[in-house]
Amino acid sequence: VQLVESGGGLVQPGGSLRLSCAASGSTGNINTMGWYRQAPGKQRELVAISTRAYRTNIADSVKGRFAVSIDNAKNTVYLQMNSLKPEDTAVYYCYAAWGRSNSWGQGTQVTVSL
Repeated sequence: VQLVESGGGLVQPGGSLRLSCAASGSTGNINTMGWYRQAPGKQRELVAISTRAYRTNIADSVKGRFAVSIDNAKNTVYLQMNSLKPEDTAVYYCYAAWGRSNSWGQGTQVTVSL
């Protein structure tokens, strides 16, 4: 499974961004897709994930500001990020899982700054 992310960039505090991640290859068994992030000097952390049945798990730090959605027909997961804060600055990684396997995207930089 290959994952290709898009939509990162520079945004001012309070702004919005939407990340997209499209899966290709043997996508039929994927049951979960979502997003993790890693800020400089910190460990990678979960942001938001969704199963194909639309069950979601969202980090407390972004609840009420971020939303994850999945388009099963397109094998694509989205992350809508609103009310962005400087502490949201990180490399955001797409994630897909099936059985005991998983795959990661190459990462997309999100920078929140004036």
